[in-house]
Amino acid sequence: MQHNRSSSVLFKRLPLAMLVSLAFASTSQAQSLVDMYEMAKSYDAGYQSAKSQYAANLAKADQGKAALLPTIGLSGGATRSDRSQDPRTYFDPVAKTANSNYNYTTQTAGINATQPLYRPANLATYQQSQKALEIAQAAMSQAEQDLIVRTTQAYFEVLAAQQSLTFVQAQKAAVAEQLASAKRNFEVGTSTITDTREAQARYDLVIAQEIAADNDLRVKKVALELLVGKAGAAPLSLSAQAKLPPVAGSNAEEWIAQGEQSHPAIQQARVNLEIAKLETTKAEAGHKPTVDFTLGYNAQKNLNGTSVAALSTNNQITIASAGITANMPLFAGFATQNRIRETLALEDKARSDLENAQRQVAQATRTAYLGLQSGLSQVKALEAAEASSQAALDANKLGYQVGVRINIDVLNSQSQLYQTKRDLAKARYDVLLGQLKLRQASGTLKAEDLQSINALLQK
Repeated sequence: MQHNRSSSVLFKRLPLAMLVSLAFASTSQAQSLVDMYEMAKSYDAGYQSAKSQYAANLAKADQGKAALLPTIGLSGGATRSDRSQDPRTYFDPVAKTANSNYNYTTQTAGINATQPLYRPANLATYQQSQKALEIAQAAMSQAEQDLIVRTTQAYFEVLAAQQSLTFVQAQKAAVAEQLASAKRNFEVGTSTITDTREAQARYDLVIAQEIAADNDLRVKKVALELLVGKAGAAPLSLSAQAKLPPVAGSNAEEWIAQGEQSHPAIQQARVNLEIAKLETTKAEAGHKPTVDFTLGYNAQKNLNGTSVAALSTNNQITIASAGITANMPLFAGFATQNRIRETLALEDKARSDLENAQRQVAQATRTAYLGLQSGLSQVKALEAAEASSQAALDANKLGYQVGVRINIDVLNSQSQLYQTKRDLAKARYDVLLGQLKLRQASGTLKAEDLQSINALLQK
């Protein structure tokens, strides 16, 4: 019994940094951010849906080639006919008979091919299919960037919740020690019952905070496990010696300029404009001629006769053909003119969509850049506040011991210190996530960017 009480006292007196280390001591089974991302790539339903859509878009893009390639068809058939004619209206001078009722069978088979030579609409359709391939690639890139950010955010939310719980538990231990001290002082008559009740109230409040922090950690872990498809996910914590990287680039305009060239949303809007222009080209092709090259080989076999006369022997005819077919449209009820008007209006819409995408990317990039700068400044301010809060707590503890401070002053200082530590931990994670969100906003985020964050985690 004495051994257990000594261990408990020793645990309460451990430095806070060591408590945090103990909380994340089981790193042998923990996963790094890169590991979590790789698991999410193979499990996340949203990303798998994007991959399937990308594969479908690739196949659809290849369909555009068909309009430029030849079409070949094989045909065949057999027809049974029953010929019957009134003998008063027909007399065969050769057969010297008026009986013209008989059955006959006609068999046909053939192969025909058509190669477009000049079809402007088909060429525009093929060009559109290749542009659609660029849209598919941009959409896939956007899905990858979204998965990177979602994985990192879920990863850091678990770490922040873990640290928040650890800090609350450390605060509970400190308040419990302060409560025990207040009770001892009241028993010997050196303090009032007010100190005990204040400490008890603060202890009860910390218990409620611990319950809430523990539940928040469970919820955050469930969200991460649902994303990566692994039960018992345990992310590596951020190293205590980790130095946050500064904001890359001298101003937001540099990031915006990158976004103009590489952001998937702008790329898609730009390609959509090109596709709209090709749609106008297709509409204008309604006024132009079409030219096709045709080849054919067809055979017809008549059994027991034809529609003209009965035959005593089978008759077979074969026809081989080659030719060029041209077609010139003259009038289609103003359909072509109205179609051109429609496509020109859609061009204007696509142009406006491109401008809107550029504005949204610029705004998101500028917001992310300023947010990251603010986050770094906040981290520095909270680091200074942490040191000041620790000094204030030490001073209040000393003042309480010599009688110039009361118990509530110590409790308030403790609460302020641990709140500052929680805010600082969250701010550090927000900065690292903000680095990725800035790259996402400018369209330059890649999976390799996770390596620099991975290097800041505990080994």
